[in-house]
Amino acid sequence: MATLKKYNLAGKEVGQVTINEELINAEANSQMVKDYIIALRANARQWSANTKTRSEVKHTTKKPHPQKGQGRARHGSLVGPQFRGGGRVFGPKPKFDQHVRINKKERKAAIRFLIAEKLRENKVWLIDDTAMDAPKTQTIAQFLKGQEMRGRILFLGEGAYAEIETEGKVQRVSVSSDKHDNFIKSMRNLPRADFMLACNISGYDVMIAREIVLTESALNELNQWLS
Repeated sequence: MATLKKYNLAGKEVGQVTINEELINAEANSQMVKDYIIALRANARQWSANTKTRSEVKHTTKKPHPQKGQGRARHGSLVGPQFRGGGRVFGPKPKFDQHVRINKKERKAAIRFLIAEKLRENKVWLIDDTAMDAPKTQTIAQFLKGQEMRGRILFLGEGAYAEIETEGKVQRVSVSSDKHDNFIKSMRNLPRADFMLACNISGYDVMIAREIVLTESALNELNQWLS
């Protein structure tokens, strides 16, 4: 049974947590993970770049110079691409919807595998809670320094949920909460440090992070979601 040491924000060990074997031993096809990451990056594009051709440029229709007599090349209009302020040739145009559909099971499998890699590389750290009486960047900075964490750090916290009963069925809905506010204010001035809710992470967020720091509740949330 694999375990993770749990720390408080002061850097002291306060216990151990058992890791789900299904999570730490997760495997996935490398091509599927690559396709998932490429799809994520493609879906992040806006596809809204737009340039004007010579037929769309508003410019004077006056001929630049006489057709003959000056020994110069013939030009009929200043909207040509060779003139400053003229139209663009083969410039970018808004494209149709380029969204790539990502299969839900493949998405979970890819995230599960990427987290498992971090676990096997000992790049995952567990903290007991994100509760702080007031924002204090020094507390977070000293915690990272004490654990010798460098590079991009991803903090994960648990979400807040409410149960709503509709037509005899109880539905669990995510709601906004200020439970992590002081923690977020404390770490947002640290370079290359990001905070996210565990339910909102993507495989790209996990992949680019060198170290992952999450709460025990966030770990349980990930286990419930990915298992």
